[in-house]
Amino acid sequence: MSLNVLKSKLKIALIQFACGAPDKSANFQRCKTFVAQAMREQPGTELVVLPECFNSVYAATEFRKNAEVVQESSPSVKFLSELAREHQVTLVGGTIPELEVETNKVYNTCLVFDKTGQLIGRHRKVHLFDVDIPDGITFKESDSLSPGNKSTTLDVPQGKIGLGICYDMRFPEIATISARKGAFAMIYPSAFNTTTGPMHWHLLARARSVDNEMYTVLCSPSRVPGSGYQAYGHSLVCDPQGNIVAEAGEGEEIVYAELDPERISHMRRSIPVTTQVRFDVYRDVSVDAKEDDHMLS
Repeated sequence: MSLNVLKSKLKIALIQFACGAPDKSANFQRCKTFVAQAMREQPGTELVVLPECFNSVYAATEFRKNAEVVQESSPSVKFLSELAREHQVTLVGGTIPELEVETNKVYNTCLVFDKTGQLIGRHRKVHLFDVDIPDGITFKESDSLSPGNKSTTLDVPQGKIGLGICYDMRFPEIATISARKGAFAMIYPSAFNTTTGPMHWHLLARARSVDNEMYTVLCSPSRVPGSGYQAYGHSLVCDPQGNIVAEAGEGEEIVYAELDPERISHMRRSIPVTTQVRFDVYRDVSVDAKEDDHMLS
């Protein structure tokens, strides 16, 4: 892994807002308002990240109802494309339920757009959130969702980013593949809940950063009183040393941070794990990894 994977300092904004309204247009409008605020407050922002399931209700019973085919005329695709173009930013568009017409499968999918509004990347959640925690939470995404089967690393103007979605964070291989392919950050639109969040949210972000000496970015919805599923909040940015450099609370909030290439190269010079790997002892998981082709279907 190279020391200099981030070309220049990069200002980012994480939009932690109360998504999950049954009416998609209400979620679009709220999202649009917060992104406009972010660009007013930090006009040099080049990368904006939205939460998991930003456009609809996060519930196993609702995914198929809200699923869209990924095509230019679909409401969420059209909205995200126009938002990126309006503000001239790279937009990691949280996630939406995606319908694949050929198979009738539904995926939890992150779409990424460049500053012209062109779709440049797509990640389908690889690891589905099927858990049963006594006195905590029971949730089974696989009741209505299918898993993606590819890792995702894509080019943006400042270098490469890796993508994962929420539960993908618990599986270090996804981040390691992107790091080995030259990513400067792993970005996870996520909706940990009030049981799993206090357990592992900060720990996992720090672990993925320390493992790979890269930035880790988590963007969550805010808490929504009365909602059937309560997101943890606490959207954050973790630096390559494992320090949390910016973090939200539980409510609606915009998190701003600047990613600095020197923080990556400093760690990789000081503790050179990226050059001390022993592939004679264990396999490089990035070799022959199945990668998303990023193309609009």
